[in-house]
Amino acid sequence: MNLTSWPIITGINQKNYYTEYLKRDDQILPLRLTQEERRNRLATQHRDKDRARALNDGNEDLDATMDLDDEGDDAAEAPGDQDFLSGNNVIVIHPGSQNLRIGFANDALPKSVPMVIARKWKCNESEEACGDPAPKRIKLSDGAEVSPRQAFGEEFATSYEKMSANLKVSMRANKRKVLPNSKELVVNFNDRTEPDEIPEHNDLQRVEWTEIPRNPKDAPNFVTGEAALRIPDNSNPRYKLFWPLRRGWYNEDDYDNKFRLFEDITTIYEEAIKNQLKIKRKEDLSQYSCIFIVPDLYERIYVTQTMEMLLRDMGFGKICFIQESLAATFGCGYMYTCCVVDIGAQKTSVCCVEDGQCLPDTRINLKIGGADITETFIKMMLFDHFPYRDINLKRRYDFLLAEELKAKYCTMKEDNISVQLYDFHVRAPGQPTRKYNFKTYDEVLLAVQGLFQPNIYDHSRKLRGRRKLIPSSIDLFDDGRNDPVSYAQTRIVTRLASEAQDSSGPGNTNGHLNSMKNMSTPRRQLPANHAFNLAKDAAPTSPSRGTPNFDVDGTPLPGAGTEAVRSDAQEQGLRDDILPITELDTAVLMSLEMAADKDDKRFKDFTRSVLFLGGVAKTPDLSNYLEARLNYLKPGYNILITQPPREMDHAQVVWKGASVLAKLRSTADLWIGKLEFERLGARTLHHKCMWAW
Repeated sequence: MNLTSWPIITGINQKNYYTEYLKRDDQILPLRLTQEERRNRLATQHRDKDRARALNDGNEDLDATMDLDDEGDDAAEAPGDQDFLSGNNVIVIHPGSQNLRIGFANDALPKSVPMVIARKWKCNESEEACGDPAPKRIKLSDGAEVSPRQAFGEEFATSYEKMSANLKVSMRANKRKVLPNSKELVVNFNDRTEPDEIPEHNDLQRVEWTEIPRNPKDAPNFVTGEAALRIPDNSNPRYKLFWPLRRGWYNEDDYDNKFRLFEDITTIYEEAIKNQLKIKRKEDLSQYSCIFIVPDLYERIYVTQTMEMLLRDMGFGKICFIQESLAATFGCGYMYTCCVVDIGAQKTSVCCVEDGQCLPDTRINLKIGGADITETFIKMMLFDHFPYRDINLKRRYDFLLAEELKAKYCTMKEDNISVQLYDFHVRAPGQPTRKYNFKTYDEVLLAVQGLFQPNIYDHSRKLRGRRKLIPSSIDLFDDGRNDPVSYAQTRIVTRLASEAQDSSGPGNTNGHLNSMKNMSTPRRQLPANHAFNLAKDAAPTSPSRGTPNFDVDGTPLPGAGTEAVRSDAQEQGLRDDILPITELDTAVLMSLEMAADKDDKRFKDFTRSVLFLGGVAKTPDLSNYLEARLNYLKPGYNILITQPPREMDHAQVVWKGASVLAKLRSTADLWIGKLEFERLGARTLHHKCMWAW
């Protein structure tokens, strides 16, 4: 007898259970829309052919030609696709921490504009923080300045002198002439050099500064691009420069509101399209498609927010995403196996690409780049009594001057290391041009060599403001972070966290070494329940993946393996607390080892094509130095550093590869339209990305 009158529902027979829910492409909106678009295109082609036959009735030659064309309908092009395949209506956007590269897909080269916006403010950037200059100098308690040799602290002086001594040893070993008093010659000359003033009307290369209306009410609210860097520092009203992207992240330190941050990024894109591409009306963007280049080791919130900016705020008709390293292989024609090393202004990315896919566990993102070289080069010059002692990288004209000096004189050729005499001009608004003569010795090389000894760089401000406005992406099912992780990146942050924990322990005896490592890897104070502290002792170990062991100075030991700790949750917790910093050669070798996965043949395939890109890659002889370092650490494999073909600009290869993607018909399934975005939002990326979202 039943205990209740409520009907009992029998269970489903699992043996005969079957459903078609979400098992066919026509049940998934993005795929269904793609099929409908393909059917509509074929129907349009057939209607056009029928209309052409009716207008040319009796022309047997034309009918025969059309009958042959009917056999290849699947490969035929619709008339509306001609502009799409030629790239006339596709805009390629490649944002960076310092420069934005933008252009039509059919352009030979992109337009490059500074990724900066100047807004009306109560003071400019050089007047903030009590007017402290950059690089920051040490002052006495009464505000008096110290000597140049003591201006940057004892740690910097020790590291600089050690690198200089090691360079002399290397030059002597290579049978190059080294003068014992080279430094004294440089210091004595720079210390007594006085500038020569040149009237502005006699300066043939004088700068055209951005004019601001005399009435502050008539001044524009914002200025973008190159014009923003040419605004006089003493303008009325004052303008402050904002760089929305820093080190490949959103710049949360300079903003108090994330919506203003997103608004500035959108404004920079819109002004670049208006001024560089001559698309004046925002409403016309609905007739254009956009290919947007994202980092290899991206953050999900960055991609989803960019998708919302492009489709909702700017109004593009369709968009498509591609990763930097994959775009670089398209730009160079490397379609099989390749390791891409891209050194930008503020970040360095390393990733191995195989058969059109970025291998997830090989992605490395280091927060060092050309900006660190610029700042360190100026510090080294000031250390050696640089004649322009008031240089301040927070001032716009000084920032442009420092970038010019780095591009002209920095090198990795030991043949050029001798006492050299150069000159430069300081052009400030409202002041006569000043011409300085100065001498250099090893500063031009050691600043770039910091990529292989990153403890010489200043990393103290790079984590400031991190996660102040924008939280991490959270999975809706398990409430955990779901940003993509890389095994190679996990190795770096875990090693840095372990070193930081050991250096703060009571048994630390190597004070000098650990102090240097702490300077190069800033970190936050980890709470007791942090993922690293919870997993440090109890985390399971995975089989060896062929990752090299590391010596005391961080150098990998060739041919040695190590037992690795892999924890995605651990890296997710450490990503915001530990700054990923390591030697460039170590990072490249680690990425190659992860791609090979203990397969010697695969390792040799990847080492035959290490593609070297980025603005810093244009430094003379840097690629040869990196190649020599890699072959020294991994002898017997003949690791080869390759350059972009056809003398292509290293900084524009990634953009060029994305423009090639725009002309491929096989990428038709990757475009995201407004209808899909409005109905599915970020879920569309699961079906429309070239990688596993």
